[in-house]
Amino acid sequence: MKTQTDFRELCQQHGLAMTHQRQVIFEALDHTPDHPTPEDVYDRVKKAVPSMSLATVYKTLHTFVEHGILRELSPHHGSLRMDWNTGAHHHVICTRCKQVTDIEDKELDRIKLRHKLPAGFKVDRVAVEFQGLCADCARGK
Repeated sequence: MKTQTDFRELCQQHGLAMTHQRQVIFEALDHTPDHPTPEDVYDRVKKAVPSMSLATVYKTLHTFVEHGILRELSPHHGSLRMDWNTGAHHHVICTRCKQVTDIEDKELDRIKLRHKLPAGFKVDRVAVEFQGLCADCARGK
């Protein structure tokens, strides 16, 4: 778990003002396992700050993504998902329950394309997704 000092340092590193709202959202993220949706974060935040809106949570999460504090998972899985791990890694995604699990594999990090990318396209990162059924969904649970 990250501390208030960790959050203050992150804000300084990324050129963000440290506000109470950002702090509360940061703490909610830090206490939410896996890859939460904004709604998951909001459910935690509203317990601490009932007056905070879902729109504020969305805006703050987007700010965190823009500044490199969080990473946004691929949006084509039905809902925006947040990822604390901003380092190189990949995901296993259950197509039924939408559970997302991080995997790290240095071989996947070194994928080489056989064909050229469109002219002018600049790759920021490579992310591989394995889609299928998690063990629970495969057993029919």
